[in-house]
Amino acid sequence: MNSRRNFLKQLGMVSGAILLADSIIAEPYKKLTLINLKRDFIRVRGLVTDGKVPIEKIIISDGVNVASTKKDGTYELITDTNQSYIFMSQPSGYKIKTNNAGTANFYQKIYNTNSNEITINFTLEKSESDFEHNFLLLADPQTLDINDIQRFDKETISEIVNLYSKNNQPNTFAVACGDIMYDNLELFPEYEKAIAKTAIPFYQVLGNHDVDRLNKTDETSHITFQNYFGPRYYSFNRGDIHYVVLDNIFWFGRYIGYFDQVQLDWLKQDLSYQEKGKTVVVFCHIPPNNSNSDRNKIKTGTERVSVLNRELLYEILTHYNSFIISGHMHESEFISEGGTQIHVCGAVCGAWWSDNICYDGTPNGYMQYSAKGSELSWIYKSTGKDFSYQMKSYLQDDKLIVNVWGAGKDQNVFWYQDGIRKDKLERFTGFDPLSEKLFSGDDKPGKHKWVDPTMTDHLFRLNNLPANKNIVIEYTDSFSKVYTEKI
Repeated sequence: MNSRRNFLKQLGMVSGAILLADSIIAEPYKKLTLINLKRDFIRVRGLVTDGKVPIEKIIISDGVNVASTKKDGTYELITDTNQSYIFMSQPSGYKIKTNNAGTANFYQKIYNTNSNEITINFTLEKSESDFEHNFLLLADPQTLDINDIQRFDKETISEIVNLYSKNNQPNTFAVACGDIMYDNLELFPEYEKAIAKTAIPFYQVLGNHDVDRLNKTDETSHITFQNYFGPRYYSFNRGDIHYVVLDNIFWFGRYIGYFDQVQLDWLKQDLSYQEKGKTVVVFCHIPPNNSNSDRNKIKTGTERVSVLNRELLYEILTHYNSFIISGHMHESEFISEGGTQIHVCGAVCGAWWSDNICYDGTPNGYMQYSAKGSELSWIYKSTGKDFSYQMKSYLQDDKLIVNVWGAGKDQNVFWYQDGIRKDKLERFTGFDPLSEKLFSGDDKPGKHKWVDPTMTDHLFRLNNLPANKNIVIEYTDSFSKVYTEKI
């Protein structure tokens, strides 16, 4: 009888989650009435110091409530037994504390206690100025098995160690922007072993392949992820920039892109401590929007590749100079919408470690962002290539096709003949030739036969290419850096 009752209870939870998700898809902006779980309230008091001196204006939160430390470094907030962590919004000018595995440690777990009052303190250590700093955005490492882990370690991590760790760049942090795993969460320790080699603090973002897939409610879907990495949404500061990590994976046995109301309410509170006009960078796995479905004429499933209620996030970010940086799509795209810039970053694993490119032709790689004050610049780093590798050209008879994966929607590519600038190349939407070669056909690629090329709009072409001439292609990025390739 008990097993039957438990089965019916679980079935009811799954059915309820599916009905809730269907309601969200149908009306993503309708306010939902949720049943509050039984909870007991806990008063949290604490102190933030540098080991000796108290530090004021440090933001502390439990994911629902937000408080700021007073002049004496103390804070107080009321939490409840539904919350798992007390976390700090890491302030600028202090070292990012890490766990033994190299992941950022800015939180403390709320343990079960018979007392309704607990004390949680934080200690910070001063660093050199972080007015100028860098961060690496690693979208979709997506390791399925130990072979993928080995490629991630040998190709990506080894390169980061050589470029950043050995060159003593202390003001660098990294963000794994979701789909760290490919459903096999038992490999999280292998990911930790790999990133620990870099000596760079890593922040983690929850992706749809990082969830507990057997759990059929969103509330229970991120237990394993949080056991390893702490809160699923939080904020921190470096230099003059405020960074925010959000969770937009709504899981109910499958997933949609969606920001829950509790998280949005927390974000409003968090940003209330930031000056209007400040640069705010938001990391989330699924991009708020992108053009993949339009390019490929896909009319169903868009709720899995974009965020249904993204306008609510845009509204909260209205008064800030904002960027939303994401992955998920295994391609590159840079767009603006809702008053914010959206970066869809190419994948570390490319087309799921099936070769060395994403299915839009973007090479396996990661983004490097550089901050100076409130200004932000960026460049894509193709794994195993120099920073100057920003395009790939293909000759097809008398036609030239160039894939420039970092090109924004309003950027052009020009061609020169014998040193004389002729004209801009025609921008078009199509398939990257190498992606077609590697991924087209029922028997390709060998590792994941379901991978197909995707249409991209960062392609440029020149028909009737002049014969026996010196042809040079020129691309200028958003920061006036010029890249050329001789044909």
